[in-house]
Amino acid sequence: MLIPLFYLLICITLIFLLLLFPGIAHEGTDLGVNLFMEALFPYLLPYLILTQWFIRLTPNTSNSSSRLKLYLKTYGISALGGFPTGAATISYLKKSDQISIREANILLSICHSPSPLFVLGFVGNDLLNSTTFSWQFLFLYHGVSLLFLFWAYRYFHKEKKGQPIAMEAPAKTTNPFTSSVKDSIPTVLVVASTIIFFTTIYTVVMHSVKSFFPDIPDQLMLLIAAMLEMTNGLQIGQELFANQPTLLPILLTTFLTCQSLSIHMQVGVIAKTEQLSLKPYILMRILFTLLIPVLFYFIFL
Repeated sequence: MLIPLFYLLICITLIFLLLLFPGIAHEGTDLGVNLFMEALFPYLLPYLILTQWFIRLTPNTSNSSSRLKLYLKTYGISALGGFPTGAATISYLKKSDQISIREANILLSICHSPSPLFVLGFVGNDLLNSTTFSWQFLFLYHGVSLLFLFWAYRYFHKEKKGQPIAMEAPAKTTNPFTSSVKDSIPTVLVVASTIIFFTTIYTVVMHSVKSFFPDIPDQLMLLIAAMLEMTNGLQIGQELFANQPTLLPILLTTFLTCQSLSIHMQVGVIAKTEQLSLKPYILMRILFTLLIPVLFYFIFL
């Protein structure tokens, strides 16, 4: 009862802020549209179509070796494309009965990582002027994720031992490329909607906080920004802690691992199309947020 009431309170507060600052909301919407059209859409749509096409052209068979290949293929697609390509791929595999709903729930929590182009390009080159941190983070994040992936494979391999893997072959009349295009469009719309929404909310909330509380600490502003939209959190964090060589990498690692409401909303909307549970996903995000920064500190700092 308390959670729906809390959501209702947040919704009413945001509506009030949007009505109070319509000009700022318009600026935030324009910023979100430009961010999506210039930075994400040109790369996200072609990659989604190609990965969806690829996975349709390489159907899985019902043996142990190909099961591992399917897991690795799914992880590779999500690792290269970044969020939410993992969620989109896993939803398709569940829809086509190539994996069970329990497998999909676990894989959704593991096959989820920032794009290496984003980590190397935006974080490494644009923010830090060096890709050393980016390579260290990618090595650590994917190393830990692959350990969990192999654990999931071993777990489900033992559970399914002796049982045939039921799979539904795609209809012969279905064109893989056409299906890939059709299935990619809803994912792109979800990404566009969440980015524009959270960029608008971020702009209005930041303006409102500064208007009502002009002396608010920068650290609290950073926390609000990172919770709503990861990219803004990374940029503000670099501006505030550029002269702290130990704290800044830990902060960036935490934001890249925890991500933001915008990203989690994208995954949640896509996952719910196949009725996937988000509990393993949430637990894995908490675990990774606690584990990855600690490992980064002891290994690289």
